[in-house]
Amino acid sequence: MSILFSALTLRGTTFRNRLFVSPMCQYSSVDGMPDDWHLVHLGSRAVGGAGLVMTEAAAVSPEGRISPEDAGIWNEAQAAAWAPIAAFIARHGAVPGIQLAHAGRKASTYRPWAAERNSVPVDDGGWEAVAPSAVAFGRYATPAALDADGIAKVVADFTAAAVRAQDAGFVVAEIHGAHGYLLHEFLSPLSNTRTDEYGGSFEGRTRLLLEVVEHVREVWTGPLFVRISATDWTEGGWTVDDSVRLVPLLAERGVDLVDTSSGGLHHEQQIPVGPGFQVPLAAAVREAGIATGAVGLITSAAQAEQVLQDGQADVVLMARQLLRDPYFPLHAAAELGDEISWPDQYLRAKP
Repeated sequence: MSILFSALTLRGTTFRNRLFVSPMCQYSSVDGMPDDWHLVHLGSRAVGGAGLVMTEAAAVSPEGRISPEDAGIWNEAQAAAWAPIAAFIARHGAVPGIQLAHAGRKASTYRPWAAERNSVPVDDGGWEAVAPSAVAFGRYATPAALDADGIAKVVADFTAAAVRAQDAGFVVAEIHGAHGYLLHEFLSPLSNTRTDEYGGSFEGRTRLLLEVVEHVREVWTGPLFVRISATDWTEGGWTVDDSVRLVPLLAERGVDLVDTSSGGLHHEQQIPVGPGFQVPLAAAVREAGIATGAVGLITSAAQAEQVLQDGQADVVLMARQLLRDPYFPLHAAAELGDEISWPDQYLRAKP
């Protein structure tokens, strides 16, 4: 059997394989509510054979949405709407996971297919974004710097969202600390110019992420992931060395896996994009002593298997490839010569 289609157990939860669905924003919610689009989108990836099906970034507060159309889990109505989706994913053999997120200074923006590319004005349904410092991202509106009460609210919002998510039936929670969103903004000196206990030194800039992890871990019983951008790809920003230094602090606080991505913090980043370009970052994080997920232009079964064979990661997360083909895991298993369970309804099509 390939490593890709071997089982993995984290904190008592067994994943049927190591091909995971990466969070992919759908920008298709009203008032943060998931609906039948989300059921079909996520459910089809469970039917398609993935080991973990992760939701898109679910905002922990209204102001934490990337766009007005983002999904959320800041109230009980949203949690109730997520519950049948989580149940469907589990019923079809995948582990249901949810990404908990706050967009920070990249909040209140138009969804990708809109004609506009900047911040959404308040009179058009937008709101004032918040951040560690009043430093804008590119041409976006300048955010308000969080005060002590605002920071405490962020921690409380993540914690309350985790409780709702667990009650809704999700088994894995991922804290979004990547791609230039709020927790990443605190990590990077390019976006965090604070001089209080949440800024300045490495210890100060990592404080909020670690507090969120600690509080979520207190209420979350299943596997806990953190997504990070391992480097900002920008001079003077967060680096791979910083990420390696962060790993033992996350592990000590009960994080089970680091989902290793990169970039998104600075509009002038220089990313050497190419097949598997982020895999070495996952390898560096893994060597620091924690399970990792590799992401980024991994598009074939052979490529994914090689990443695991080389010991560069423990799991592979795919996004765009699974948008192209929700049933990619079924096809990949056949390509690698592995036996994988097909839904009874689809057995007549099994090769």
